[in-house]
Amino acid sequence: MRPPIIVSSLDMERLEQLLDSLPAAQAGTREALLDELARAELVEPEDMPDDVVTMNSRVRFVLDHGQEEFDMSLAYPKDVNGSADKLSILSPVGNALLGLKAGDSIDWTRPDGGRFEVTVREIVYQPERAGELHR
Repeated sequence: MRPPIIVSSLDMERLEQLLDSLPAAQAGTREALLDELARAELVEPEDMPDDVVTMNSRVRFVLDHGQEEFDMSLAYPKDVNGSADKLSILSPVGNALLGLKAGDSIDWTRPDGGRFEVTVREIVYQPERAGELHR
């Protein structure tokens, strides 16, 4: 069972615009993210709990119960620019992280059919928590 997720109305609007602009070749990526957004609880940015992964949040997480922790910002594709500390929302891990709370884990399927589990350890930075409601 997947944990519940929360998405801000601003992130939802921007993500829907992004998904509408994707080429047909990215249909699988589009569908995976649409499925997640469809099950999200929608809140206004000012009402976002401070322990939830939102767009532009910096998150510490682990994959498959591993020892290596990752510390990355969840970003729109246009903002990634090959940066090693930014994770595109269109990546499988980016899809999985959106809307999770600190402590949540989710089992996810990659485009190749393989599975992984991602666990959120900490929300290091969240724009809404910092008062950046219209970033």
